[in-house]
Amino acid sequence: MTATYVIARRAFLKFMRTPQLVVVGTIQGAMFLLIFRYVFGGAINGGGLHYVDFLVPGFIVTTVLFIGSGASAGVAEDVEHGFVDRLRSLPIPKFAAVGGRALADTATLVWGLGITSAIGFAVGFRVGTDLWSALGAFGLCVLYGFGFAFVFICIGLFAGNAQAAQGMSLLVFPFTFVSSAYVPVATMPSWMRGVARNQPITIMTNAARALTQGHAVTAGLGHTTGYFVVLSLLWTAGLIVVFAPLAVMRHARVNA
Repeated sequence: MTATYVIARRAFLKFMRTPQLVVVGTIQGAMFLLIFRYVFGGAINGGGLHYVDFLVPGFIVTTVLFIGSGASAGVAEDVEHGFVDRLRSLPIPKFAAVGGRALADTATLVWGLGITSAIGFAVGFRVGTDLWSALGAFGLCVLYGFGFAFVFICIGLFAGNAQAAQGMSLLVFPFTFVSSAYVPVATMPSWMRGVARNQPITIMTNAARALTQGHAVTAGLGHTTGYFVVLSLLWTAGLIVVFAPLAVMRHARVNA
């Protein structure tokens, strides 16, 4: 636990002491949200919801991927600069290095999700349920981000350098568009709907929407809020079970 905390603290402080990352990430998220809200919002049907109430939960979920791409570049940079080699020379548990990085990336994610949520309220988003359900949706996104952190750590460890890691991270972004994050799945071609309905971004988006908008969402999806929450937790557990051991194994061998 001590080693994990120290590594997490180092990664988090490195991020906070690079104001360019904090400012640019915040501005980038705000710009994309404003574009979807005011440029595309008038042309997209929110499936029974005001488009801003449809969009913001999905956009907050996809923020996990936008922030994660920067995390993969940070991991690749640590490999390039020899930090990973120094960690391997220390008598610490193998999981500590990977787990510490995942915790730091999750802490960074909380900042990004908080800013995105605040901008969402500023452009007209409103919660249709209650405070506890909204906080539950936020916590679910944070937990989901922790699971995806291991995916991006793996990308950073396999990439070799920060530039390659940034490029490889873009491979996950098509999943944000082939999902219910920005448009209803029902508007997609029939051959695409099966993938869009069952991939993890859609499941998490549906859970966040159901928690913040209630029956207006669940009535159209044919399942209860609890169904999507449980399914999203299973997806999160699956990401951790698959990618955490893979990240640990790669961390032990990278540049070896």
